[in-house]
Amino acid sequence: LNGARHQVISGSICYFRILPDQWHDRLRKLAALGANAVEVYVPWNVHEPRPGEWHFAGEADLAGFVRLAASEGLHVLLRPGPYICAEWSMGGLPWWLLAEAPAPKLRSSDPAFLRPVERYVRRVAQEVAPLLGIRGGPIVAVQIENEYGYWGADHTYLQSLKRVVRATLGPEPLLFTVDGCFTPETQKLGGLSGVLRTASFGSSSEGRFQTLRQTQPAGPLVCMEFWVGWFDTWGNGAKMR
Repeated sequence: LNGARHQVISGSICYFRILPDQWHDRLRKLAALGANAVEVYVPWNVHEPRPGEWHFAGEADLAGFVRLAASEGLHVLLRPGPYICAEWSMGGLPWWLLAEAPAPKLRSSDPAFLRPVERYVRRVAQEVAPLLGIRGGPIVAVQIENEYGYWGADHTYLQSLKRVVRATLGPEPLLFTVDGCFTPETQKLGGLSGVLRTASFGSSSEGRFQTLRQTQPAGPLVCMEFWVGWFDTWGNGAKMR
């Protein structure tokens, strides 16, 4: 970072799951744990609940949350999707995409999907571009899609996302993808040339990183998501580790 070696120690906070009055407290606690960065998912369906209806105030004040992170000395790893998973409704994709006739093919290079995606990315960029690291802000990296290697193999789609992110946020932010490392295939399908591949796993770190190295022989080894547990589902017992 800024020409010097830097180890990122981050944690994830979903601003859209907690009240704005709690944001500063949670960020302060994350910093107190020893983190120097926060991962920030951006849920499209929160910010554009209906086509062209944008919400970026109150509980949806993305820029305000990022500024609070900066006040605690935290860098920001921005994860705008458009698909974020995050155990969130439709992985953050808005419901109205499926109300179109015919419905677009989600997470693909279908023009009927890419058009609203590009509109969304450009609108998010309006909020966060002033907060990029190159402009003195805390945002140092931006993710392309999320665990796409589990879903598909449409690299035209991924390249389209990369292109619009670069067009709106410029060449400075580090771009990265996140995929599982249970097989090299997932990383191959979800990654892009010239974009840092990172891993998601919850155990067997050495083996997972070895799998990542099969696809990305050089560069930093990054676990973007280390799963410390798993979510519970209705009708089933609690999962304990």
